[in-house]
Amino acid sequence: MAGILDLLNSDLGKQIISGVSSSTGNDNSKTSSVLTMALPVLMKAMERNAATPEGAAGIMGALSSKHDGSILDNLGGLFNGGVDESVKQDGAGILSHILGSKQQGVQQVIGQKSGLDADAVANILKVAAPLLMGVLGKQSKENNVTDSSGLGGLLGGMLGGNDAANEQSFLEKILDADGDGSVVDDVAGMFLGGDKKESGGIGSLLGGLFGK
Repeated sequence: MAGILDLLNSDLGKQIISGVSSSTGNDNSKTSSVLTMALPVLMKAMERNAATPEGAAGIMGALSSKHDGSILDNLGGLFNGGVDESVKQDGAGILSHILGSKQQGVQQVIGQKSGLDADAVANILKVAAPLLMGVLGKQSKENNVTDSSGLGGLLGGMLGGNDAANEQSFLEKILDADGDGSVVDDVAGMFLGGDKKESGGIGSLLGGLFGK
């Protein structure tokens, strides 16, 4: 199963980055940085939510109805002339549901690391969230995911599994951001000045971003 960051490096991912960039008025490089950091965080948050029966049922319901992957079938139409406001409202609702009280802290941390303000990050994520749900919806259909166990496996697989402790620790730290910015130094410290080299996956990509 392809990981979520593999998706960003694919032709589909490049189309998403370009479309989100143009629709939010941010350059491709910074939009790519935001999505590279944010999408694993959003997926980790969903993995947390899916660990409860209520959370899993909510996500499964969304994937089997509104977010079935069809949004990915016409990205040209989605981005041409600007993303429809209803898509952004949907994205805002997804972010609120997934991140809850952590939303502002997550946006602030990602903003400081990407060189954008939190509002710009929020605008990017409002457009990206429905696309992420579409990716999950498409993957859930292709993998015949029908229950919470399958959903947990799908999310874990797209995150790259649980074998890299530093990657999981990074995602947990971001999700525990409380908006005061103090977590930024802790997160950056995980990737700056250390001798350990990440072998791949989320850690290596994020490490490359944070190391600059």
